[in-house]
Amino acid sequence: MEKLKKNGLSKLNILLMVIMDILLIQCAAVLPLFIRFDFSFMDIGTNYLEYVKEYMFINTIITLCVFAYFKFYSTLWQYAALGEMVNIIIAVIVSAVINLTGIFVFIGRMPLSYIVLYPICMGVLIGSERILYRYMLLKLRVSKIRSGNPEEMGINTMIIGAGEAARTLIREFKSSPETYNIIQCVIDDDDKKKGKYIQGHLVVGGREKIQEYVKRYQIQEIIVAMPSANKKEIRKILEICKETNCKLKILPGIYQLVKGEVEISKLREVQIEDLLGRESIKINLDEVVGYLEGKTILVTGGGGSIGSELCRQIAAYYPKKLIIVDIYENNAYEIQQELKKEYTKMELIVLIASVRNTHRMDSIFCKYKPDVVYHAAAHKHVPLMEDSPNEAIKNNVFGTYKTAIAAAKYGIKRFVLISSDKAVNPTNIMGASKRICEMIIQTLDKEYETEFVAVRFGNVLGSNGSVIPLFEKQILNGGPVTVTHPDIIRYFMTIPEAVSLVLQAGAYARGGEIFILDMGEPVKILDLAKNLIQLSGYTPYEDIDIVFTGLRPGEKLYEELLMKEEGMRDTSNKLIYIGKPIEIEEEVFKKQLEKLKELAYQDDKDIRKIVKEIVETYQYE
Repeated sequence: MEKLKKNGLSKLNILLMVIMDILLIQCAAVLPLFIRFDFSFMDIGTNYLEYVKEYMFINTIITLCVFAYFKFYSTLWQYAALGEMVNIIIAVIVSAVINLTGIFVFIGRMPLSYIVLYPICMGVLIGSERILYRYMLLKLRVSKIRSGNPEEMGINTMIIGAGEAARTLIREFKSSPETYNIIQCVIDDDDKKKGKYIQGHLVVGGREKIQEYVKRYQIQEIIVAMPSANKKEIRKILEICKETNCKLKILPGIYQLVKGEVEISKLREVQIEDLLGRESIKINLDEVVGYLEGKTILVTGGGGSIGSELCRQIAAYYPKKLIIVDIYENNAYEIQQELKKEYTKMELIVLIASVRNTHRMDSIFCKYKPDVVYHAAAHKHVPLMEDSPNEAIKNNVFGTYKTAIAAAKYGIKRFVLISSDKAVNPTNIMGASKRICEMIIQTLDKEYETEFVAVRFGNVLGSNGSVIPLFEKQILNGGPVTVTHPDIIRYFMTIPEAVSLVLQAGAYARGGEIFILDMGEPVKILDLAKNLIQLSGYTPYEDIDIVFTGLRPGEKLYEELLMKEEGMRDTSNKLIYIGKPIEIEEEVFKKQLEKLKELAYQDDKDIRKIVKEIVETYQYE
């Protein structure tokens, strides 16, 4: 009853509804006779009126009991939809059958037309009452929102897209007690829909009308309900919307529409990746399942942003055993608890270990003998590694080397290295170390049966150390947002996309390849900062300032995915390519690695010189 009171169905409302039903039941009993005798009471036979009068009390009690059985007095009619209308029809038919049988058997014979007209009149009267009740309550609610206290003021809302998704959302907004959105207008590029109404709301025009009608109706929130539109179209729409300074929400995708899950709860805030304008990576699930299902999989750096997502996605492909190796216990603990809760039947092993420890890595591979290894453990923060170059070499280069040798020694089937676009023509020690890692796996692939491959991609949105979390913190603190250079550009992808690529690359692996993602158009970091400020509800340079700090040591204006010497060939996934391996003089390379190791562990200040000898394209000041 408390829930009913909260949503507007109090005892008083129930009593009034019962009284109204009693009156309508009387009307429904007489109205068929009125219709049958051409709307003239004088022509109605007195015997028929006597029959109705004599049976009226029983008719009323039976009908009320039927209505109560069908929950007429516990239904929240202000949120009623098609299901409640069907319920009314069934209840009316049931009560009509009972009452007509009673009056014909126990009271007297009525006109045959009465049999048809009685349930029709009852249905129309009771249905109309409920519809009117619903309409009045909704009007009252809107009135309350518009004139109520500040926290209950309505949110002037624009919906973009006049399809089935928008229709469903508008219906939910009207009926949901938890929202205060007032739909003011609808936008759609389809000229045939312009001037038409969707759920009582006018389609005012296409995207060119967005800013005009935002001002006209003082729109506070814009909802993009275009689940079947491609990412480029969504991006164009969002580019216009974010200039309005309105709060933006979006319905995630076509999946919700197909599954009938178009609900207010499915709406989410527009995120920075929505503005990338690139379709998400699609992978062949059958290929991935084929080499992960029932296998023992090991992930180094499994607690990091990429490593933990790898673990999540791998766990969904039914591995026999998942082994997580990480040096940071807090990260490892968090992903352990998450996976234990989600995948109760999977054997999960979490080990604290450093990939730089030869004996430790040997013992792990000897004991567990994984089928596939994903090597995500690495130091990746460019400015920090510029200050500690020897640590970058020890961890990235020799951590990779020791892990790869252990994999080869114990006959691991596949070894997948997580590389970076910074490995191409590197200008920082982190990128150079990743290029050496690629050279290591290409060299070892020729010497061992293990299939060694690398996956090279750009910046990952939201990963530890990426610009997005930094910008978010700066905006939260009121700014300024710091950008190193107004012209700096980067390729971006989401963490799930990056991991999907890694998994697909493992399926394609034949040994020695470097897999590269077609990441679409690069993004200016300045535009990224502006977008994030606007999505946070602020105006760049007015509410939140943007300050240029200059390029950091080892940072370049743009990143590349291929070196000049590398050709590129397609895979069956049109967004994944394979770079042709560059020939390496293995014996020379091995001697250079020995020298590099010696200098790195001596913390040599001139470590970059030997790195330059190994990676000729490496440039440093």
